[in-house]
Amino acid sequence: MKMKSSITLKEVLLAEAETTYAITRKLFQQVTKDKLSWKPPSGKNWMTMGQLLMHCANYGCGKAVQGFVKGDWGLPPDVNLEDQGAEQHVPLAEILASVESVAQALDLLAQDQLLTMQCINDAQESALLTQKLTAPWGGPDLSLFQHLLLMIAHLNQHKGQLFYYLKLMGKDLNTSDLWGS
Repeated sequence: MKMKSSITLKEVLLAEAETTYAITRKLFQQVTKDKLSWKPPSGKNWMTMGQLLMHCANYGCGKAVQGFVKGDWGLPPDVNLEDQGAEQHVPLAEILASVESVAQALDLLAQDQLLTMQCINDAQESALLTQKLTAPWGGPDLSLFQHLLLMIAHLNQHKGQLFYYLKLMGKDLNTSDLWGS
C-alpha cells in the first residue's frame, strides 16, 4: 500500500473552492432569463434570483478572500472599511444589485473564481495558521485559513440557497446537483 504525501492547507482551500465553483456554475446554468426576477412567494427580505446570482458571483467569495489575503477590500481610496456600518455589510435585499442575464452571472462567477484561486495561491502557506485577523464586519480573531475557508463556505451556503430556489421553481434537481456527486 502506497502512502500518500501530505497535503497542504492551500491545496485544501483550492480543492474546496474548485468544487464549490463547479457546482455553483452548473446551478447557474439551470436559471432562465425569465426567472431573474423570481423570489420565494412567502416571507420577506428575499433576494430575487438575479440578485442571488449577483451575490454569488460578485460578492460570494473572491473579494473577501482578496481582502483577507492582500488587505485590498476593493474600496475607493477615500473609503475606510471599518467606518462602514452593518447595513453596508448586510444590506436589505431590496437595494441589492441584480445581474441582467445568466451569461453575465456566469462571466462574473468565472472572474470571482479566478480572483479566489489567485489570492489563495498568493497566500503564504506559513501564514495560513499563524496570521490572525478579525473580519471587518466583526467576529473573533481567526486564522487566515479559517477566514478563507469561511468565505468558501459563504459561497457554498448561497449555492444551497440557489439550489432551493430552483427546487421551489419546479426544477427537477436532486442531492447530486447540490453536492456534485
